[in-house]
Formats: sequence, C-alpha cells, structure tokens
Amino acid sequence: MKTFNKEVEDCIQKSRYNEAAELVAQKLGLEWTINFLKNDKHFEDDKDVRDIYKITLSRGNRKYSFNFGQSINNSGFYAQYGRTKYNIPIGLLTKTDAEVKRYVKLNLQYDFGNVKNDKIVRPVSPDLYSILACLQKYDVGSFEDFCSEFGYDEDSRKAYNTYTAVKEEYMNMCSLFNDEELELLNLIN
Repeated sequence: MKTFNKEVEDCIQKSRYNEAAELVAQKLGLEWTINFLKNDKHFEDDKDVRDIYKITLSRGNRKYSFNFGQSINNSGFYAQYGRTKYNIPIGLLTKTDAEVKRYVKLNLQYDFGNVKNDKIVRPVSPDLYSILACLQKYDVGSFEDFCSEFGYDEDSRKAYNTYTAVKEEYMNMCSLFNDEELELLNLIN
C-alpha cells in the first residue's frame, strides 16, 4: 500500500495537481473559501490587471485570510474578437452569455456573435493547488539569509518589505499548522 506522501507525489507527477492539493487538505482538515474582490493590479510591479480574490483557510476555529492575485491568463471578464478585447462590467458576471452579448452590442457598438472567433471570457477562480503552492511553508531565516536565497539586494527597501510580508505569511501558516503539517503542505509546491 502506498504511503500518503507517495500518493500525493504520484498525483503531482501525473499533473493531477488539484487532486494532490485536495488530498492534503482533506488529511489536514483544511477548509477554504474563495471570494472574488476585483480586477486590478495586485503586485507592485504589475503592468496588467488581474482578478484578485480573498482566500480564507480554516481549521476548526483558526483562520487565515489573504488576497490572492490570479494569473493574468485566467483573469478578466471580456468579449473578445481576435486580439480585440471589450471589457465587460463585473456586475454582469452572473448574466447569461446572450445577455452579455446584448450588452456588448448596445453599449460597445459591436455586433458580437456574428464572427466565428467571437467569445466571452469569464474569470476562472484559483484552484486549491495554486493557492497552497504559493504560500510560505518554511522559515526563511534572517533578512540576509532571505536575500541570499532569493537573490535580493540587502540594501533594498523593497526587498525588506517583501521579507517582512513573507515572514508574516509564514507566521500565519504556523498559526494553522504544526511543523509536521507544514512539511506535508510542502509536498504542494
């Protein structure tokens, strides 16, 4: 019989990433919620907007909430023809494709749907694997250690702010999980 770790690693090797994350979450009794916040710039250096979600991880009465910036590829709510994108207000997200097409025709003066390649692109919520993979699951040590490991300049205020945020995230993860459980979470990377 396979060990649990081997089962998770097998899922990852077979590109069944979310299945691996859900196995780990189930073993740890982890629950999560994903709520859309907005489409905006998330990271300081973002040149494009992306969908931003509020993620809450919980175990019993312990919770950790944070904002998650979805990949740009899986973000946005728009009608597209070729390379041309027509942004659609997020308030129409719950509307049917037919209603969105009417909006595009009336408000954007584009007769959407007459061309074969027309499509409506809706936001894609982040999956559990993407969420767990991005979280800090080990202590990065001192600021000097952090800079050395990740290639940051020790004289940079931005690097120090990043270090502080990473340390805070790790402390929040420690409030949810013990060392053994964090090791299990490290299978998701």
